[in-house]
Amino acid sequence: MAIDKALYTAHATSTGGRTGTTESSDGKIKLQLSTPKELGGDNGPGTNPEQLFASGYSACFIGAMKAVARNQKISLPAEVSIQADVSIGPMTGKPGAFGIAVAMAVSVPGMDKAAAEALVKAAHEVCPYSNATRGNIDVALSVV
Repeated sequence: MAIDKALYTAHATSTGGRTGTTESSDGKIKLQLSTPKELGGDNGPGTNPEQLFASGYSACFIGAMKAVARNQKISLPAEVSIQADVSIGPMTGKPGAFGIAVAMAVSVPGMDKAAAEALVKAAHEVCPYSNATRGNIDVALSVV
């Protein structure tokens, strides 16, 4: 599904794949990349695409939660946090192909669990990352 109008476009350039570098066009991100041992790498000092995806998705999801809370006139505590786990592995039934799965544990201190679960469900419907991944990867959400 396409977007109607781009409100913002991020630009980044990566070189060298999982053992290279990535840098945003504005210089705010300039990272060395390393491949984890579990994927046959040397577990070097750099980050990896899965860590970047976990960071981006969880931050974006909190933004979606804030938007939903604002629209529903719900007070959302500043201490909202998400522990995001992004796993990578071989895909079932697709020899040689790899896929990812996401599990996000959402903490909303001081909010009733049922209300927090309803908020998370509504945020999952509007979050750009959730919309991009829906039907493509497994995403498990829980309120802790």
